[in-house]
Amino acid sequence: MKLTKQSHACVRLEKDGRTLVIDPGAFSEEDAALGADAVLVTHEHPDHFDLGRLRAALDADPAVELWTLRSVAEQVSAAFPGRVHTVGEGDTFTAAGFDVQVHGQLHAVIHPDIPRITNVGYLVDGTVFHPGDALTLPGQPVDTLMVPVMAPWNKVGEIIDYLREVRPRRAIDIHDALLTDLARPVYDRMLGPAGPGVGTDHARLAPGETVEL
Repeated sequence: MKLTKQSHACVRLEKDGRTLVIDPGAFSEEDAALGADAVLVTHEHPDHFDLGRLRAALDADPAVELWTLRSVAEQVSAAFPGRVHTVGEGDTFTAAGFDVQVHGQLHAVIHPDIPRITNVGYLVDGTVFHPGDALTLPGQPVDTLMVPVMAPWNKVGEIIDYLREVRPRRAIDIHDALLTDLARPVYDRMLGPAGPGVGTDHARLAPGETVEL
């Protein structure tokens, strides 16, 4: 499997000539979802779900399908009947040849006064876990964890503890568009060997950079 990091929380996975895209939101590239055979969306926040980017992919290829939770599906399904699938925690399905498990129910707490919305994470081929905007535990060993490194709802100490608990073989940053160039080395140090220790290999990929899994 090949993983390509797009800007912010968007990831492209390729296997056997087919492509799965997760969370092509407004902070990712305009063409982030184009060329996908299937798209997954974790929740409705615009940095993860952008209707224009989704429409571009779905309009470009009538075979492209979308899997997402109800709050997003309700905004898309009327325009693309039969191509939008609603999922929730515990569901399993196959999209573009990838086996997917759904984990989690709610977005992380931003502030007690802000109502929590729904959020799901996706475990792809039992190998790559994208949690969306939550520190969801996948409930099984994970080879590669996409870790939401910086958000209005988290702090670096929580990320360290999350990595220690999941203990993936490899952690790759997502949700990083709000990090300035000054902040990135600080996070790299905290999550790397010079920090308090996370028990895993931590990597940060530039947008467009690819790794083989």
